[in-house]
Amino acid sequence: MGESLRGLKRTTMCGDLRESHIGNVETVMGWVQKKRNLGGLVFIDLRDREGILQVVFGDAINSEAFKKADLVKSEYCIAVTGKIVKRESPNESMPTGMVELQGENIRILSESETPPIYIKEDLDAAENIRLKYRYLDLRRPDMQRIFKIRHKAAKVIRDFLDEKGFLEMETPMLTKSTPEGARDYLVPSRNFQGKFYALPQSPQLFKQLLMVSGYDKYFQIVKCFRDEDLRANRQPEFTQVDMELSFVEEDDVIAVNEELIKKVFKEIAGVDVKLPIERMPWKIAMEKYGSDKPDLRFGMEINDITKAVEGCDFKVFKSAIEAGGSVRAIKVPNCADMGRKQIDKLGEFVKTYKAKGLAWIAYKENEIKSPIAKFLKEEELAAVLKSVDAKVGDLILIVADKNSVVLQALGALRLHMCKELDLLKDNKEFRFVWVTEFPLLSYNEEEGRFQAEHHPFTMPMDEDIQYLESDPGRVRAKAYDIVLNGEELGGGSVRIHDTALQERMFKVLGFTKESAWERFGFLLEAFKFGPPPHAGLAYGFDRMIMFLAGTENIKDVITFPKNQNAYCPLTEAPNVVDEKQLCELGIGITKEEEKEEQ
Repeated sequence: MGESLRGLKRTTMCGDLRESHIGNVETVMGWVQKKRNLGGLVFIDLRDREGILQVVFGDAINSEAFKKADLVKSEYCIAVTGKIVKRESPNESMPTGMVELQGENIRILSESETPPIYIKEDLDAAENIRLKYRYLDLRRPDMQRIFKIRHKAAKVIRDFLDEKGFLEMETPMLTKSTPEGARDYLVPSRNFQGKFYALPQSPQLFKQLLMVSGYDKYFQIVKCFRDEDLRANRQPEFTQVDMELSFVEEDDVIAVNEELIKKVFKEIAGVDVKLPIERMPWKIAMEKYGSDKPDLRFGMEINDITKAVEGCDFKVFKSAIEAGGSVRAIKVPNCADMGRKQIDKLGEFVKTYKAKGLAWIAYKENEIKSPIAKFLKEEELAAVLKSVDAKVGDLILIVADKNSVVLQALGALRLHMCKELDLLKDNKEFRFVWVTEFPLLSYNEEEGRFQAEHHPFTMPMDEDIQYLESDPGRVRAKAYDIVLNGEELGGGSVRIHDTALQERMFKVLGFTKESAWERFGFLLEAFKFGPPPHAGLAYGFDRMIMFLAGTENIKDVITFPKNQNAYCPLTEAPNVVDEKQLCELGIGITKEEEKEEQ
């Protein structure tokens, strides 16, 4: 049975005690990290959110407390009162290591069974076990450090945006389904049976309505929901730092967010972000790095060697060029001696990105080794080496195909080689870049129509509006992503505020006037009443915390995350509900056997 506090008050946190507290009588409360009985003395490492404090109990200090302390086990929750004294054997690796508390009184507030996971830093345990016992996982000091960082980052962001004149405003969680991105999470309505709310994928439409409402600068740190197949570092519910500004252009949004980034990374991680942050057009990012979120911390840029080989006799190169594609390469430094088996594995790797194969050239001290050398004239081979700025010892990896395949395959290969060679092992830098001038639209071959690259309210670049109907794939967007170390940290755009232009956009996307109004009518109606020019941006807050906390797993920065199947081992959600609840909603569940019979 646990004892009550009975008026006992905690005077300080375990991790806050220092030499300046020597002589004080203090009351601390927390969990038993470790207990050691050395005969006449019992030592307990007591842990709370702020750290660990050594508590010593002895027969000479207080015999009753000594006997009681010997009963406690790991993870018992206890309260201890006593005098702070200097430790006889200091532990300089602990912030509290110069002092200890002499336990004169102890209360066992609650007992604990043996935990199914160790409460320690750098725990090596199966993810589903950690998630099932998340409340224990969250007790661990390294996890508590992460959530202190998350709290502080949110506060820094709020304070900064408040100083800049932003108002924090909430938007609805139950809204209308407007699918034009990922799949919505749907919520059935009891009052309107057969109809559904949707959980927001983002507050996009509402924040634009707030600009129409004249609030000028809005922000919120808000939950968003997307029912999509999960990949690494994605969760079905996630948090955005969302903002929108009126009477601004792209440069204004970028400027205020560069200040925000600088402040957050300085105050939380002690990192000085140099401003202005580099900007890179989407086309350049794709051609040099094969990605719209390029990692700039290492080289191996993609080089177009099409001109160097356009007259060669190698059939694979010739057919790719004749079909309107290209031949491109990356240079891997100091890997000319890579074994044939390893290179063959790289060939299999690029095939997963639809490439037909991988050509290679090993530039060695006394020879050039390559299975395609016999198809290239001496001057063509020299031109290839020059195009990639090859040095003795380099390995050149080449893909030929249509441009989209070449860039995707080499972009992935570039990252794969970086990982294989462990190039970033000791790299602690933060490399930011703004990627700009995205395509406004992309063509969906399955549906036979253009679709919005970001969302249908993104403003085209002024000089490209003329091509909206005649050459939609040519139109660039006033869109911008902030990328950090190869990850998209956030993204946004200038919005369309002109009704006529918005209607043109919908038409290009394949909406009839009726279907556009059916789906987005409340926004289009609002745009009849003097909408201001406006633009915005949203950060993936969880991803930002990953960088600030130095973890590579998004589940580490979310208090109660789902696993890769969007399932919660802790609460066992999703789960079945009572038949009565379903009846109230007018919902019937068709069992699999019944489906098969039908």
